[in-house]
Amino acid sequence: MKKINDLLIALGILSLLLLLVAGPLYRFEVLELGTAFLLLRWAAYIGIGAGVLLIVWLVWQRPKGTRATLSIIALITAAVAVWMPYSQLQKARSVPPIHDITTDTENPPEFVAIASLRADAPNPVEYAGPETAEQQLKAYPDLETYRSNLTTEELYDKALVAVKDMGWELVAGDRDEGRIEATDTTTWFGFKDDVVIRIRAQADETQLDIRSKSRVGRSDVGKNADRIREFLAYLEN
Repeated sequence: MKKINDLLIALGILSLLLLLVAGPLYRFEVLELGTAFLLLRWAAYIGIGAGVLLIVWLVWQRPKGTRATLSIIALITAAVAVWMPYSQLQKARSVPPIHDITTDTENPPEFVAIASLRADAPNPVEYAGPETAEQQLKAYPDLETYRSNLTTEELYDKALVAVKDMGWELVAGDRDEGRIEATDTTTWFGFKDDVVIRIRAQADETQLDIRSKSRVGRSDVGKNADRIREFLAYLEN
C-alpha cells in the first residue's frame, strides 16, 4: 500500500512540474509551441487522476504523520496543475479568438520599426481587418482613443515613461512623429507582443492611440486588451 501511496504522491508532484517547465522549455526553444501546450494538457490529466486517487487514499487509509503531509502536498500540487490550465481555458472561451487590439479600429496605428522584427512571425504585421475590429468592439467596448489637454510633446514624454515603467522593451521612439514602438515579453512562455503608440494633435486636444498585437497564436486570451487597459490607466495617474 505504501508503494501505491508513493506513486500517487510522485504523480501529484509530477503534474505540477510538467506545468511549470512547459513555458520555459518553449521559451528557450527546447519544445515547439504545440508540444508545450500538449505538456500542459498532460499535466492537467495527470493532476486530475492523481488528485482523485489521493482523495480516495486519504479517506480510505487515513494516513498520519509524514505520509499524510506528503499526500496533502501532492494533492495541492495536483490541484494547481489542473486549475491553472482550466482557468486559462475558461478565460480563452470568454474572449474572442483575436490577437490584434487597438483603440482605433478604423485607422489603427501602424508598426514601422517593429515590422522587420515580425518578418518571420506567424501573425503578420498588417492589421487583422474588419472582422477582428467587429469582435473587438463587442468584447472590449471600453478601449477608446485617449484624449488629453497636454501638448503632443508632453503626452509623448508621459507615454514613454509609462512604457519604461511597465517593463516593455523600447524598440523605437520618434518625438516629432509622436510614435513609440515597444515589445512586451510575457514571463512564463516568453511570448512577444508588440505595441505601437501614436500621438497627434486634433483640434483643441491631443489624442493617443495604442495597438498591441501578438506575434504567435490565434487567441491572446485577452492579454493585449489587458495590456492596453493597464497602459491607459497609467496615463491617468
